Amino acid sequence: MNGRRLMPWALAGLAALASLVVAFGATAAPMKNERISLVTDVGRLNDRSFNQLAYQGLLRAERVLGIRKQVYESRTPADYTPNLTAGARTQSALTIAVGFLLGEDLNRVAKQFPKENFAIIDFPYEALADKPQNVRGLLFKSEQAGCLVGHIAVKQLIREKKRPILSAVGGIKLPSVDAFIAGYRFCARRVSRRAKVLIGYSQSFTDSAKCKEVALGHISRGAGAVFQVAGGCGLGALSAAKQKRKWGIGVDADQGYLGAHMLTSAVKRVDESVYATIQAIQKGTFRGGMNTTFSLANNGVGYGKLSRKVSRALRLEVEALKKAIIRGRVKPPATL
Repeated sequence: MNGRRLMPWALAGLAALASLVVAFGATAAPMKNERISLVTDVGRLNDRSFNQLAYQGLLRAERVLGIRKQVYESRTPADYTPNLTAGARTQSALTIAVGFLLGEDLNRVAKQFPKENFAIIDFPYEALADKPQNVRGLLFKSEQAGCLVGHIAVKQLIREKKRPILSAVGGIKLPSVDAFIAGYRFCARRVSRRAKVLIGYSQSFTDSAKCKEVALGHISRGAGAVFQVAGGCGLGALSAAKQKRKWGIGVDADQGYLGAHMLTSAVKRVDESVYATIQAIQKGTFRGGMNTTFSLANNGVGYGKLSRKVSRALRLEVEALKKAIIRGRVKPPATL
């Protein structure tokens, strides 16, 4: 990487770090060897997406910050409360719930253990029934990432002289899923009035066959690009795109490694949110009863590796759109 390319990246990293310092408070002397617990949703650690990213953040904290990690994988929703309780009972300095689906259980456990610290990804603190003061919500402007990939997809299809019909395959209809899709549809339509977005839900984050079925249905109706918003299940949707020689768009993690059919990914840096929250625990600046929001402005969301078939002109265009979103000139909606 040459110096001219490194400088903007470095500046962006410094800006992101500054934003997180503001979000979590001023620094203090770090304390090592805290026990940190991570509780997955039913997607578990091998979903190659959301839960895996959270785990990567935990691993980084173990390596860099010297914490001791504990991981509780939830096989069914019935595991959420016991797993969260186990984290609290081991006197973890922080127990992190991975995902919206754990909200009700976390509310109950956090109330039961008021002296323990908790964080939950994709669930706003104020939406917890009892609003326990020992919980921090870790939120993402996923609609911003969805907007970027929707723009890229329509532009690429038009460049290839194909109809601008897109597919969005969600797992379960949750606010965190719909935010991605809302931004995707908004910016697809912003590019072209002819753009159409087919939306379907598999009702699963784990069963790849169900997501593949939804995607194949959309492809049969003319979709030229498939955006998966379904964790491990969504790998089936991307498999359908590959099988039918359509573009695939990943979610959460950069899933460009899946093959040449991948156009890009809507990236949500769950790993960074986990690491930053653990860092706040170490520095003594963690506070519950509030949220931290990750966005394009603090490098909390974005887009992943672009296919080599994406033109330089489109690459520059999407960077300009990114800046416009950060400056508030383009405001993708978070709801459908």
